This record gives sequence, structure tokens and C-alpha cells, in this order.
Amino acid sequence: MIPTQRVILGTGLAILLIITAASIALDVKSRSEAAWVNQTVQVQKKISDLRVLLRRAESAARGYELYRTPGFSAEFQAVQAQIAPALADLKRGVRDNPDQVALLEGTEPLALRRVEIAAEAMRLRAANDQAGIAVLNSRAEGRGLMDTVMGNLDRLSAEEERLLAARAQDSRRTGVVLLGIDVAGAVLILLLVALVMRESRRATVQLQSTLSETTAAKDALAAAVADRTQHLVTAHDELRLSVNVLQSTFHSMAEAVLVIDAEGTVLLSNPAAERMLLHHTGMNLGNLRALSDVLHGDGVTPMQADELPSVRVLRGEKFEDLEMIVRPHNDIPPRHLMVSGRPMLDGQGEISGAVLVYHDATMSRETERQLYQSQKLDAIGKLTGGVAHDFNNMLTVISGNTETLVEGLKQQPELQRVARLIDDAAERCAELIQHLLAFARRQPLQPRNVEINAAIADIAKLLRPTLGEQIQIETVLEQGSMTAHIDPSRLTNAVLNMAINARDAMPNGGKLLLETHRVVLDEAYAQAHADVTAGPYIMLAVSDTGTGMSLETQHKAFEPFFTTKEVGKGSGLGLSMVYGFVKQSGGHIKIYSEEGHGTTIKLYLPPGEGTAEVAVAAAPPAEGGAETIFVVEDDPLVRNFVTTQLRSLGYKTIAASDGKTALDLITAGQTFDLLFTDVVIPGSMSGRDLADEVAKLRPGVKVLYTSGYTDNAIVHHGKLDDGVMLLTKPYRRNQLAKMIRKALGATASPAPPPPA
Repeated sequence: MIPTQRVILGTGLAILLIITAASIALDVKSRSEAAWVNQTVQVQKKISDLRVLLRRAESAARGYELYRTPGFSAEFQAVQAQIAPALADLKRGVRDNPDQVALLEGTEPLALRRVEIAAEAMRLRAANDQAGIAVLNSRAEGRGLMDTVMGNLDRLSAEEERLLAARAQDSRRTGVVLLGIDVAGAVLILLLVALVMRESRRATVQLQSTLSETTAAKDALAAAVADRTQHLVTAHDELRLSVNVLQSTFHSMAEAVLVIDAEGTVLLSNPAAERMLLHHTGMNLGNLRALSDVLHGDGVTPMQADELPSVRVLRGEKFEDLEMIVRPHNDIPPRHLMVSGRPMLDGQGEISGAVLVYHDATMSRETERQLYQSQKLDAIGKLTGGVAHDFNNMLTVISGNTETLVEGLKQQPELQRVARLIDDAAERCAELIQHLLAFARRQPLQPRNVEINAAIADIAKLLRPTLGEQIQIETVLEQGSMTAHIDPSRLTNAVLNMAINARDAMPNGGKLLLETHRVVLDEAYAQAHADVTAGPYIMLAVSDTGTGMSLETQHKAFEPFFTTKEVGKGSGLGLSMVYGFVKQSGGHIKIYSEEGHGTTIKLYLPPGEGTAEVAVAAAPPAEGGAETIFVVEDDPLVRNFVTTQLRSLGYKTIAASDGKTALDLITAGQTFDLLFTDVVIPGSMSGRDLADEVAKLRPGVKVLYTSGYTDNAIVHHGKLDDGVMLLTKPYRRNQLAKMIRKALGATASPAPPPPA
């Protein structure tokens, strides 16, 4: 081999070694950069997972605070157990970056403290520790902690995004350099081949040797390039897998996510956005305002164009849980949304777009509204029950004495007519009080197992003359025996009230439909309606083809004295009474209505056990007697009225104004045949307590209670206690006479059990 060829071959081998070494070094560097890119993607996912866990913990704690259901507590505990491991996992992911580690170590105690505050609030709520809750709320520590934690996580995420961009840039730069080296090496080798070929003309033998060596070098280079290509393919597959994981997470999110550009055009949307918002990729949010009305969270104030989330976020604002209500112009129901937004910045720090996340709070807000409505109705009911006692005492005296006046003024027709007007007014007042007590769930029910189909068939017969010929009455009754545990007389009143309302909503005639079905309200329905217990019910539906109700009217329909009728056309107590009857019976009531298309009111009544009970025939009119009646009544007007009426019936009377006085007289030996006592009397002893004490002194004593409203002394779960007889105020003379005779003829009350 001639010296020139040796120089050429030596130079070529040196260049080949340099290219191979550079290729191997760059290959190692490329692998490292691909690994760092993958690590950065994983860290971003861990930050996102930690943020979701913190939000879920806060949401579960808030849900428990509102509804105190075990499901929220269980969800909170499950999420709380995942937060500390998630923090530790994230710390391992950023351990190569001291600044990130320091920031995360400062964030970890804040996050754990925020979760601890939420857990403490739930424990205080569960224990009903109002003082502890007030102290915890006064510190207002939780919101600040959450804002700091989320801010730190945003800083972590921003740093990781910066690292990802830098590392991706380095990887691309390495690939370009590697490709340049490969091309340069190939060019140099071709030049060397050309030189060798030129030298081969001088020495054929040396040319053959040189060609063999060049071929071997070329094969080695091809192998190196193939190996490098394989490594690049592997790195690409790993990156694609990471992207698929992120895409799967994005598409499976329950929240709607929109990625928009600077013009408001949707660049990317997940399936939840298409279901919840009907938004999809390619739409422009600026054009969607014409399709719906957008309101603030109060549901009244319109949201101006510059207040829309997409406009605000493209101005550079960051916000969390912006509340808004969207009412589409088509038939789609309105949605209550909570919106979070973050702007996206390009390499120069300019806003290039934004990310919007929408959470559908429609169901939770409706549950809050139902709970508020139930609490409001309960508060009105308590107020009603509180005043009913005094009103009924006064009405007892007015009604009783007016009845006596009407009897005594037979010879003076003009004065008798005036007395009858007073008597009619008192009777109407008594009916109004009874309706209010029905709404307040303080009427003494006497439920029994009622065959609902037979009862509805009988009620339908009564309705035909009441509603008139212009109303067509139809019944659709499910086959088979169906018993409901209810007070049948109250059921009749409830259906009558609903039928009259339906008639008034059909001034030109229409159809009234009565339906019965066996239904089961599941857990999902019970969760959506705070006052419902899941289980089987007997459903009674009353439907009309009338004018229907607006949504606002439906929300107020059960409030006492609320009516859409003209003045003098209705008291506004019909549906209130139905509501109270159903609730007191342990059932559920629901209105379905649409303006112009009629109304359906569904009563879900508790099912009965066993066969239906046969109603007892009414007793014949009762007369007076000669027994001694012990009257205990704190109101002097009522006490004087009762004793006067009893004496007019032939009875002897003894009277006392409170339990202690009555008990002293009985202890002293006072004899009597019947204890007639008000349930609510002054002092520490109620009428029931007095009866129990008297039964200890005189076993077998007969007792008749009276009251203007029911309380827990003789009524439990809306039902009179077994063996208890009650005369409800206000009452008339003949009602008093009947109940006195019934009580005197009844089996004596058993003695109370001895104290444990």
C-alpha cells in the first residue's frame, strides 16, 4: 500500500471514528433528553392529580356541610388518605430540581393543614358543635391556605412547562446536530472514496484493498445509523404513549374543558363539553351568546358581554368558580355552571388563548333550593302551630256561646240572623285554623290501612256532582290490591282540594284523571330530593288539562295563602293542607306542570301492611248524663264555657286551672267519673303528665283530652297514641256531648308503667 493511500485511509478511519464517537455520544444524550421529557410529563400529571384530590376533598367537605350525608364523609376520608402519598410521589418526581423540592416542601404542610381544617369542620358539624364551628370560621384560615397551595402548584406546573419546552428544544437540537454529523460523515466518506478511486488507477491491487476497507466502514456506519433510528422510534413510541394517557384523562373528565385561541374559537373540547355546553371544536364562543341568555349566579342579573368568562380570561384574568346560569333559547333546561379560567401565554409572554373548565352545579343548586323551601315551610308550620292553640280557645268560647244565642233567639228572628252570621264566621275561622294545622302537620291523624283503589273510586263518585258536567273524570287504577297507611278522611279532603283547583284551572271544561300505581323511589331520587326516603310507595296522581303553572308558581304552590286566583275565589290553603297531610303521613308530594299543557300532582303515600281495615260506623247522637266531670283548663273563658255546657247536659262539674291544683284536689279525695283535661296547661305538668299521675292514684281512671293543636304529649309521628281520646278545639255542644258519653263508655285507661 502506497503512502498516499495510507494517509487517505488513515484520515478516513479517523473521521469514521470521530463520527461514530459523536453519534454514540449524541445517541446517549438523546436518550437522556427523551427520559427527561417523559419525566416532566409525569410530573405535570402528578401535579394535576394532586390538584384534583385537593378540590375533591374541599368539595366533599362542602357537600357534607350542606347535607350531612354519610356519602360525602366517606368520599372525603377516601380522598384525604390519597393526598399525603400524592405529595410524596410528587416530591420524588422533582427531586432533581432543588428549587422545585423547596417549593413543594413549603407547600406540603399547607395542603395537609387545609385538609385537616376541612376534617375538623366535618367533625364539628357531625357533633353539632356550633361554638367550635364559629371559632373555626372566625379564623378564616382554610380559604387562604387553599389559594396559597393552588398558587404554589401553579408555580410548580409553570416551572415544569418551562423545563418541558427547554428539554424538547434540546432534544430537537440534538437530533439536528446528529443528522448534520451523519450527513457530513457521509459526504466526507464519499470524498475519501473518490480519492481512493483516483489512486486506484495507479495501483489496481491497492485499489481492491482500499475498496474492501471502505465497504467494511460503510457497513459499520449503516449499522450505527440503523441502531440510532431504532432508538428514535422507541423514544417516539414512549412519547406517544404518554400523550395517549393525557388524552384519555382529558376525554374522561366529568367537567367540560374548552381550549380556545385568542379569537375565542374552540381549538379543543372534551366529550363533557359537548354534552354539557353543546360546544365543540371549531365553534366560536363569541357567536354563542345569541343562542342563550347568560345570567349571574342570582339568576336575575344579565351578564354583560365584557363579563363573560371567555372575554375575561382572554384579558389575562385568572378566576375560580365563577357562577353563571345559562338559559338556552330552545327547549333545553337552564344550567347552573361554575367556571374556572386560565390564560395561555406564548414564548413572548403574550396571550395566545385560554383554558376554561365548566362544572355543572345544576343538581346541587336545585337540592339547595328544595332544602331552603322545605325549611321555610317548616318554619311557617311551627309559627302556625304556635298560635293555633290560643285561636282555638277563643273560637271554642265564641262558637259555643253563639250556638246558645242562636237557640235562645228563636223569638227574635233579626237578632237570631245576626247570631247565625257570627256563628258562620266562627265556623269559617275554625276551618281556616284546621287547614293551617293540616299544613303545619299538627292535626291528629288516625291512619289505618286503606284500599286505595276503592277509596279513589268512591271519591270519583263524589267529585262528579261537585265539579260539574263540563269536567270529564277518568280513573286509571293499577290492578290488584293496594293498601296505603293513611287517614282516609284526610285523603278525601286532599283529593277534593286538588280536584277543585283543577276545575278552576279548566274554566272552559277539560279532563280530570285520577291514577294509582305501585312505585319505588330509588336512592338516586332520594338524593335529588332532600325530604324523601327511598323505598316503595303507593302513588296517587291527579292530572288536569288546564292552564298549568309557571316554574315560579310551582315553587310557591305549597305556601299557605299563596293563590293565583282572583280575590275572594280561594283562600290559598288547599295545596298547603294537602302538603301537610302527605308529609305528616310520611309521604312525598311532587308537582309536574307546564303552562298551557296542564298539571299533574303526584302523592307518594306510605304502603300499608296486611289487609285494609273497615271503617267503624258513626255513633248515634249522644245525650247528657249525671256523672261528675273533672275539667282542667287554664283559659278561664273556655273553662267557664265548658262547665256551663256540661251542667246544661246534666253533669256535675269540678274545675281546676292547672295540673297541680287538680292533683291536690284528687289527692285530697275528690271523686269524679271522667278527667277532661287540656293537653297544654301552664306549669311543669302537661295534661298527659296529669293523667299519668292520676292513674297512679286511681287506676282505671277514664280520660278525655282536648287541645287546639297537637304536640308530642299525646301524638307521635302524626298519629294519636293508642288508647287516647281527643276532642279537638273548637268544638260544639253536641260534639262535646258525644265525646263525653264515648269517653265514659270506653274502657278505662291503663295505669302507666312503674319507673325503671
